[in-house]
Amino acid sequence: MAGGRVTRVDGPLVDVDGLAGVAMSEVVELGPARLAAEVVAIRGGRLTAQAYEYTGGLAPGDEVTARGEPLSARLGPGLLGGVFDGLLRPLAGAPTWLVPGRTVAPPDQKWDFVPDVAAGATLRAGEPLGHVPGAGAAAHRVLAPVPGVLADLAPAGRYAETDVVARVGGTEVRLTSSWPVRRPRPSAARLDGDGPLVTGQRVLDLLFPIARGSSAAVPGGFGTGKTMLLQQIAKWCDADVIVYVGCGERGNEMADVLADLRELEDPRTGGRLADRTVIIANTSNMPMMAREASVYTGVTVAEYYRDMGHSAVVIADSTSRWAEALREFASRSGALPAEEGYPADLASALAAFYERAGRVTTLGGEVGAVTIIGAVSPAGGDMSEPVTTLTQRFVRSLWSLDRDLAYARHYPAVSWAGSFSRDAVPLGAWHTRSGDPTWSGRRARVIALLAEADRLASVAELVGAGSLPGHERMVLLGGRLVREGVLQQSALSARDAFCSAARAAALVDLVLDVVAACEDAVARGVPAATIEELDFTSVVRARELAGPDDTGALQPVRDDVLARLARLT
Repeated sequence: MAGGRVTRVDGPLVDVDGLAGVAMSEVVELGPARLAAEVVAIRGGRLTAQAYEYTGGLAPGDEVTARGEPLSARLGPGLLGGVFDGLLRPLAGAPTWLVPGRTVAPPDQKWDFVPDVAAGATLRAGEPLGHVPGAGAAAHRVLAPVPGVLADLAPAGRYAETDVVARVGGTEVRLTSSWPVRRPRPSAARLDGDGPLVTGQRVLDLLFPIARGSSAAVPGGFGTGKTMLLQQIAKWCDADVIVYVGCGERGNEMADVLADLRELEDPRTGGRLADRTVIIANTSNMPMMAREASVYTGVTVAEYYRDMGHSAVVIADSTSRWAEALREFASRSGALPAEEGYPADLASALAAFYERAGRVTTLGGEVGAVTIIGAVSPAGGDMSEPVTTLTQRFVRSLWSLDRDLAYARHYPAVSWAGSFSRDAVPLGAWHTRSGDPTWSGRRARVIALLAEADRLASVAELVGAGSLPGHERMVLLGGRLVREGVLQQSALSARDAFCSAARAAALVDLVLDVVAACEDAVARGVPAATIEELDFTSVVRARELAGPDDTGALQPVRDDVLARLARLT
């Protein structure tokens, strides 16, 4: 549809006259460079569009064309291992955001296609009709877009992305498809979480676990290690597909993520970890409106792989920069500001984003999941600001990062006092069904020990630790051993960067057994000072012994320390 003309350009906001039949949120192309923009207001015959790109050179009188669709992502093979901007345009070669108007689709790439059913079969919507080998570490399936009879099916061969490989119910099926990023992809049923998402980070998997298909937020001030923690989760969590969204973060951090993922070996396949990762890089110097769209693009990609039966994880770093983009857009469009200038619908936007997490039965009958983990970067570390407080209402787990822990070089700096997990109870039941009935009790003992140690530490600062009774001094000692021997974890250690669930449980049991032996020694009359003078270095360093899955190396440490405690008099 053509005929519209630019009447005013105010930065990224552009007024257009004469373009009839256009709906809200529809994408239009501005001027000879075909700059992409989204319709954000319609008043009579005039509409206002927010450009996704730099509008330099755009002038009143330039022609405007409507695409006839909302902002949509081009989904297909070639996503895994790729780097894209907030609109899912490839960033290979020259940066797309520096080339105004580069909105056309990339040239067709050819892929192998192998049919999995025979022509004439009756398919449900979402049911696989073939697959594309070599499209990444996760199996790439071509799904039927609608229910119906498979009238035509291309033989195995090599096809371009836009070639028709099948017809189902009169609808053409290509290797690529398009989906509006702000509209959740449909599913047959929503399921309860079944099993944890293993992150490989002990403090999370032991104390604040997250279920597959759940959601978590990581709030923390500057320097508390948010990006490092999210990178560790991206590297080591047991998901099929990772979608890493760098939303408004520094470019050097995104470069580090790319370099690490390309160098790391995937423990599942032995190939590169990047081969099951999609990077959406929308750094702080890229256009604001594309930053706002990037989180929706990331979730849409995750839902695309979820519909193939995969478990996908979306890591958004950070949602605060996304909220700031919403605030800037609301200010430009004249919307009434709410708290701290954020738009009044910020809570609804956050809820809609995290609501797209879930474990579902797909239309094709598979079980897939999307887990969303978002970082929150409160200005000045103020945890009472709107984005942080609203996010806590909509997530299942909160991994709050503590500045004091970070300054003490305790990483991950997850606060055991300020974090929570609403998935802990159902996951405790899952562990019991899976053969580990001690999981909930172990977690409860660690949390109780840490809470009591924190309380006694406050008392000790006033009266001195030496004036406390012996059993309370053992609680302080136990809290230190748990913090340094279990919860602290080095991202730079080949042996400690990842920790399996079995090894984490063995480390906790080691520390708890040592603490119980210390309390028994005090009970039989051994002075607390004598126990405190004992060398517990082997307990603290046990996490560095052997590999991430080796639990046998911990038994000699336990036996040695318990024997030395038994000999005390």
